[in-house]
Amino acid sequence: MPSDWLRRNFITAASSAIATSAVTPSQQSDREYWLSVLTRIAEPVLAPLSKRQLRATMPVETSHNTVADRSQYTHLEALGRLLAGIAPWLELTEGSAAENSLRQRYCELARQSIAAAVDPSSPDFFNFNKGQQPVVDAAFLALGILRAPTEFWQKMQPATKAHLIDALLSSRTIRPGFNNWLLFSAIVEAFLCFVGEPWDQMRVDYAIRQHDEWYKGDGLYGDGPQFHWDYYNSFVIHPMLLTVIDTVAKQSDAWNSFQPAILTRAQRYAAIQERFIAPDASFPAIGRSLAYRFGAFHLLALMALRKQLPAELKPEQVRAALTAVIRRMIEAPATFDSHNFLTIGFCGHQPNVGESYISTGSLYLCSVGLLPLGLPQTDPFWNAPPQPWTSQKIWGGQDISTDHAL
Repeated sequence: MPSDWLRRNFITAASSAIATSAVTPSQQSDREYWLSVLTRIAEPVLAPLSKRQLRATMPVETSHNTVADRSQYTHLEALGRLLAGIAPWLELTEGSAAENSLRQRYCELARQSIAAAVDPSSPDFFNFNKGQQPVVDAAFLALGILRAPTEFWQKMQPATKAHLIDALLSSRTIRPGFNNWLLFSAIVEAFLCFVGEPWDQMRVDYAIRQHDEWYKGDGLYGDGPQFHWDYYNSFVIHPMLLTVIDTVAKQSDAWNSFQPAILTRAQRYAAIQERFIAPDASFPAIGRSLAYRFGAFHLLALMALRKQLPAELKPEQVRAALTAVIRRMIEAPATFDSHNFLTIGFCGHQPNVGESYISTGSLYLCSVGLLPLGLPQTDPFWNAPPQPWTSQKIWGGQDISTDHAL
């Protein structure tokens, strides 16, 4: 059970955030609202972990009587997925005094949390190599560090760097599945390449080429040889392919040649994702891992962060759409438990939405929907007046251009 200290810490952080519960939506900017969501999600994970107390404070919810099994993995899931989402904001160097103060606090908490997770002497030393799951979240942790190299890697203590490298290398004992999991091994190797450590080029080459073979058309990859109607093209495939190729392309002309197609396909899928968002901010509840909530829009959020949205999408309409989705999901009753940890569900607390591999830590993949916080307040994504998104326009009777396959 979380301690009184954790509850007090959460309340203190929430009250010092850019937006507090005392501020009504009409008084908040969209950015302020997103920051309030970020602090609500991040605080219960990073505050105790930075003190090496996450195992002692985080409940482990599952839907299939798998607490004993998932407790081996859930804490690394929470850290890796959370940092993958909030890293671009932590790396940002401009903003208001209040936001910068909040950011610096979370930068320090994040560095301390990484140190706690990779130090073999820590009570919160996490599992990076036993079972199959750790390769997934070793990859999300590596992805988060790649998204904030200054705040995470450059400012990391030498001992923590050494522990981190050892932990990531140990994940090599896990053979990834013949599906999107190939990208988890690849992103770990791409990270090792980035920091100048020996790395396995074959794992990277295999993931890039195999996904190119699995491409089905119109921006969609198979998750392995078969296509699945779920959100794994966004949860994992497009974002990790983009990051892997960005990181290693200069190492090989052959890899560099894949870049244009990978980007074009990602832009097309981002356009499709924006069209999935209905006028009421709902979107199709199809496929597995729906408990990741608005993490389903990882790719759309990433393309906004990269300033590579398809030409037909204005940043401010994407902001409006994502803000509406986040509000609808995060404010659903019982989305958080009494200790402020996320609960299993898609829109509220819906335990049966969770597959056997879902536990409390898994749910923090929703944070990747917050990636555009890495853009400064002055960017059009944040400072342009909100615009209706595509489904609002067309269902409102507006005459818009037709959609075309890639």
